[in-house]
Amino acid sequence: MSVKIEASEGGMDHNTMLGIGLIGALVCIYLVYLNTLMSTEVFAFFGGLAAVIALWWGTDSIKNLCSYGLGTGVPSAGMIALGSGVVAMLFATKLAGISPLLVPVGCVIVAAILGAILGFISDKVLNMNIPVMTRMIAELTVVGSLTMLGFTAMVAGTFSFGDLITGATSVFGVEIASYAASVIGGCVLATIFMLGAIAIQHPFNACLGPNESWDRTQMCALECGFLSMIGVSVMSLAFLSLPAVVISFAISIILWGWSYSELIKLSKRDAFAWLDAQPIREVGGEQ
Repeated sequence: MSVKIEASEGGMDHNTMLGIGLIGALVCIYLVYLNTLMSTEVFAFFGGLAAVIALWWGTDSIKNLCSYGLGTGVPSAGMIALGSGVVAMLFATKLAGISPLLVPVGCVIVAAILGAILGFISDKVLNMNIPVMTRMIAELTVVGSLTMLGFTAMVAGTFSFGDLITGATSVFGVEIASYAASVIGGCVLATIFMLGAIAIQHPFNACLGPNESWDRTQMCALECGFLSMIGVSVMSLAFLSLPAVVISFAISIILWGWSYSELIKLSKRDAFAWLDAQPIREVGGEQ
């Protein structure tokens, strides 16, 4: 049995964060569907907000998992989250053939089942013996799938599989259908994968230490998420109208600027507190 060591005390209860992260991400992804209902593309930015909310929740899941001595396991947890999440996300987008409204919920259900299986194998078959392993791997798989689905919806303005594999290119002024010009065919998912993976791996890895604090780590998660949103909004220029891209880019820049400013304030606060820390005295040292 592994022993838990609290990285930091205080902060929001993890179950509360799970509820906010799951419901908030789902609501934002469903709001992207307004594009279809209103024949526009300007609501694509809600996909990015969904991904950031999921990343905020997932950062605390990684912190819980890595409280059992998995310091070097933070990058591994992030990669398994996005790696298994993309499988669930792609499977769920096929549900759009039945009804597009099934995609977000289907994504969560498939990811939870896949993550639970991976967590069980990690804990019982590989014998890691970490009490929260199955639950946290399941949570991280859901987080990864919502991150992939959210950023994909932001770059394409939709989350239907048929739209993600359909693109167009111009030959001598004539537009023809091209799989290579689509979100999936153009390998845009690979870039989204890395933007999401870095955003979920970095916050706890960067803030981990004796003076780690909950609010600074979570603010770092928001800052990383909004920074990834900027990259996704730029990529959306290849698939969305200019007004939709400008709205996504402006919202991303504003939210990133706010989160970066708050992160610097919290970092200065914790750095100031650390200045008053006394060195650890050794037994038999200065009397």
